[in-house]
Amino acid sequence: MLPIRDHNPSKGVPIVTYGIIAVNIIVFFSYFPTATPESLWDFFQIYALQPAEISQGESLLTLISSMFLHGGWMHLGGNMLFLYIFGDNLEARMGKIKFLLFYLVSGFAASYAQIFADPTSMIPNVGASGAIAGVMGGYLLLFPKAKVDVFMYMRIQTVPAFMMLGYWFILQVISGTASFGGDGGGVAYWAHAGGFVAGLVMAIFFRKK
Repeated sequence: MLPIRDHNPSKGVPIVTYGIIAVNIIVFFSYFPTATPESLWDFFQIYALQPAEISQGESLLTLISSMFLHGGWMHLGGNMLFLYIFGDNLEARMGKIKFLLFYLVSGFAASYAQIFADPTSMIPNVGASGAIAGVMGGYLLLFPKAKVDVFMYMRIQTVPAFMMLGYWFILQVISGTASFGGDGGGVAYWAHAGGFVAGLVMAIFFRKK
């Protein structure tokens, strides 16, 4: 169930959303196109989040740097698509400064959820998906009945946001549960679930009254 667009126009230009997308793209192009597998691994060893290091109070800056790194073109493209679809409406409802804070805190919550799930892991974690999961959780709370076009069963269908986002969250929980004892196929499912729950809760306090 891949979202294509929503039918929920927002007021004004979502400067923060576009800015976050731009930063992610610029950072990605600064290291990925010319990287070899070996240099990419070395780069992630420095700037990616490793749960075991954070658990020991080390490399704390990777809590931020890891949110702006991606492991490939599809990883970047998928994350930016989700942020583009769901970010503008939250930014309009929260205001620019609050939305930026909401995004970053969601990312931190997502990282700590993954650390809690596997505190001894040395697998590098990268990607904006945890923070974006928070955006999706906030969207579910504030716009549950908004219509979203999704690519499903080889065609585009329109479903309410709560159906698409609820399905996505349940899939993360199921996949995360199934991945205990393994590496989850390289996907930080508990970061996704943790970020989503954090965004769902925080949206109550961050939205404009």
